[in-house]
This record gives sequence, structure tokens and C-alpha cells, in this order.
Amino acid sequence: MGRGQSEWIAELEFRATGPERGGGNLQVWYAKDGRMNIGTSSIYTVGNYDGMVLVIDSYGGKGGGIRGFMNDGTLDYKNYHSVDSLAFGHCDYSYRNLGRPTKLQIKQEGSVFEIIVDNKLCFSTDKIKMPPEYYFGLTAASAETADSFEVYKFNLFTSKSITREEPRRAPPPPVAQPENRDNAPPPETQYPLTAPSDARFDELYDRLQTMAQSIDKMFQEVKQLADKSEGRHQELSRNLISADRLNSMDQRLQGIEKTVREYQGQFSSLQSSFKDSHSSLVEGLPKHMSDSMYSLTSPDCRRLIAAALLIRE
Repeated sequence: MGRGQSEWIAELEFRATGPERGGGNLQVWYAKDGRMNIGTSSIYTVGNYDGMVLVIDSYGGKGGGIRGFMNDGTLDYKNYHSVDSLAFGHCDYSYRNLGRPTKLQIKQEGSVFEIIVDNKLCFSTDKIKMPPEYYFGLTAASAETADSFEVYKFNLFTSKSITREEPRRAPPPPVAQPENRDNAPPPETQYPLTAPSDARFDELYDRLQTMAQSIDKMFQEVKQLADKSEGRHQELSRNLISADRLNSMDQRLQGIEKTVREYQGQFSSLQSSFKDSHSSLVEGLPKHMSDSMYSLTSPDCRRLIAAALLIRE
């Protein structure tokens, strides 16, 4: 931001999407020497910085919110025991999975500093006035189940009060064109080429660095998933029964069924034999017993019994 412009408005349009229990945060920095003191840090990993940062996250489990933090360069946030308690302002705002971009405005007008979300005041204070020579920057941090933050645009312009104070400049007088008598086409106007500034090169470099880190992280995650898939495949291969073993088991089962059927026929034949033997035994036993009783009453049997009694006496 140019020096002397103490009143300004910064607009950020972003969208956040993710799973039901996703996490992560987006930081909007306005700080001095951000590349050296902040880099790609978050509010929880940054050390000493001089400036202001807005944190957009789901802190507190209320569906989302926006908090503001200040530092004059003397406090080491990374080693502070309770960074969340340092917020100078906050508001609840459910920014995740809205299906549309969210418009965030950071406004410094006079002695009033305001944060506006979707044209509604988030929080404001009259005790802060940002220096005009600091720089804006964006960083993001992801959780284990990460949200996806998409930044659509970031605009910075002066407020209406500054525009009214700027002197009006009269338009330049028209330049007289020479009369074209031969109906020749007018000469082309040459415009000077503007060389890109060092700040734009630095911004592009930072973006490339961030993209490279994101790609490297994605590659590592894909590699981990591939390793897990390979391990599961090997485990399933060890637990599966081969086709040859299945065929062998099927043949053995068929042999057992055949043997059971053969024994079943033999058991039926044996059962029939037992029934026939039982019937013959039942029919012949009464006749045999009657013949035995008749023989005991015969004269020969009586003589034998009398002789036995005489011998005993």
C-alpha cells in the first residue's frame, strides 16, 4: 500500500468447502516484513510479527468464525501458552459449504477499524489505526481432515473520503491532428511498456512456492495411499484360498457323499435282515418252550428225578 493512504478498504472473496468434520484456517495478514517474519506460518506457528491478522476458522465448535489479532513485534505467538485469548475482536460466521463466495471487507476509515462480512458488520474498534506502509498477505493451514479454501479475488482501494479529498485534474487538451490529405491511415500510437515491479515478481514467487509445497504434500498422500492399498492386497492374497485347493476340496466332498450313499444302502439291507431275524425268533420261541415243558412231564423224566432224590438221601 502506498504511503500517505491512511484510509482504505481491502476486499477478499473466498469459498471454503470440506467434509462434515473438516478443519483448517485461512489467515489474512497486514504486517511489516511479512515474508521474513511470517512466511507461510499460521497464527499458531508464527513467531514475532508486527501487524494485524484475521483468522477464519471453526474455533470453538460453533460452525465458524472470524477473529482479529494484533502484535507489535514483541510477543512470540509460537511459544505463547494461549494464543486464542489474544483476540481483540471476533464474530460467529458459518462460512463452510455455502455454495457461493464469501465477501470479507477490512476497512480503515479515520480512527475506525471495521471488519465486514457479506455486507454485515462483524466487529469494529476505534482504538486501532493501521500504518499505511504495511503489506497484505494470505496463508492457510490444514487439519488432518482438511477444508479447501478457494480465493477468487483480493482488491485494495481507497475509501470514498480519500477520493473526495483528491484534487480534480482537468483533462489534457486535445492534440491537433494534421490534415490527412492523401487519405493515408493515421500513424499508430506508441504506448510505453510498463515493466513489472519487484513486488509482483515476489508475489508470483510466493505463489509458486505455495503451489510446489501443495503438490509435494499431495504426492506424499498419494504415495501413502498406494502403500496402504498394496499392503491390503497382499493381506487379501494370503487369506484367499487358491482355485486348485477349492477343486481338491470339492472332489473330496463328492467322494464322501458317494461313500455315504453306498453305506446307506448297506445299512438298509442290514436293517431288513435284523427285522427278518427278529420275526423268526418271535415266531419260533413259544413252540420251543411248549416242547420243553411237555418233555418234563414224560415218564422218563419222572424216573430221572426220583433217582436223583434217592441218591441225595
